[in-house]
Amino acid sequence: MGGASACIPLCLLLAAAQLARPQTPERPVPEGKVVVLNFRFIDLENDNLCRYDFVDVYNGHANGQRIGRFCGTFRPGSLVASGNKMTVQMISDANTAGSGFMATFSAAAPDGKGDRYCGGRLEKPSGSFKTPNWPDRDYPVGVTCVWHIIAPKNQLIELKFEKFDVERDNYCRYDYVAVFNGGEVNDAKRIGKYCGDSPPVPIVSERNELLIQFLSDLSLTADGFIGHYKFRPKKFPTTTATPVTTTVPVTTGLKPTVALCQQKCRRTGTLESNYCSSNFVLAGTVITTVTRGGSLHATVSIISIYREGNLAIQQAGKNMSVKLTVVCRQCPLLRRGLNYIIMGQVGEDGRGKIMPNSFVKMFKNKNQRPMNALKNKQC
Repeated sequence: MGGASACIPLCLLLAAAQLARPQTPERPVPEGKVVVLNFRFIDLENDNLCRYDFVDVYNGHANGQRIGRFCGTFRPGSLVASGNKMTVQMISDANTAGSGFMATFSAAAPDGKGDRYCGGRLEKPSGSFKTPNWPDRDYPVGVTCVWHIIAPKNQLIELKFEKFDVERDNYCRYDYVAVFNGGEVNDAKRIGKYCGDSPPVPIVSERNELLIQFLSDLSLTADGFIGHYKFRPKKFPTTTATPVTTTVPVTTGLKPTVALCQQKCRRTGTLESNYCSSNFVLAGTVITTVTRGGSLHATVSIISIYREGNLAIQQAGKNMSVKLTVVCRQCPLLRRGLNYIIMGQVGEDGRGKIMPNSFVKMFKNKNQRPMNALKNKQC
């Protein structure tokens, strides 16, 4: 496997010719066109997180927006830059190696209507984005699309999906849509990763940039999606109030939470009655707990997931985990190292929220059968 040895970078700027086009002189992609990159072959050291040997593809130069990172033998679909420059950067450590990769690039119109071209830079106050072929037929296999939405500095971006149908998988490993705060694919800033036929809840950016990434593998496809966005102003406190009175909303805003956490910690109903009313249902092991204010923030390693909803699932190697917030830190009480069945709701950030009346109980092997039966239940 790869290690922490020094990396050997290879960087190619696709404004002039760098990747092979046999028997023809290489020419820059002209102004007014966009770069389209296609991998013909890829065989790099395989790692779930692409930590050792990988290829990064960027809009423009390497300090620009990263379109994607690839390793193993997974061959992505067409990668489309937002302009006439693209950078391909390969990193390889000193250990395990593969055969390498071969890719070609070409120029296309910015609004290319080809089946496989999608993505781009969106800067109008409102607009839409959709999968290739929408709504006439299923999206094609092997497609990678990245939409970079940029609002003015003093505005946020509101995002809604009108229709949504992407190949379903419990962990969204094959075809998926991922939404990120900021202008690059960055797991630390990922708001959520979505698949299936339930539209994600409306999303509001933290700042003035959002990145939407869509990827389909080389097998099953589905109808696809259409989404809409619009810019909206940040909400500022009213200027008519004096500095003294601005503290009042903060104080009153805390009262419901304090009152909530003073109640007895008591779940209601049964596994069956809580299953359909919960956004997510899982069995997992609590691996970390951190107290912040009156809440508990926990990381839970997934044993089984029965109902996923829009819960953001993180992957490290073969391990899947989720971030949960217990609103009242001791109600219900989650202890590190123990296994639980957890049912709860999902916030806009994709994090699970556990209220005092959420259904939480210790998980034992004998629970597997009734939980698997519930998984097949139609809600």
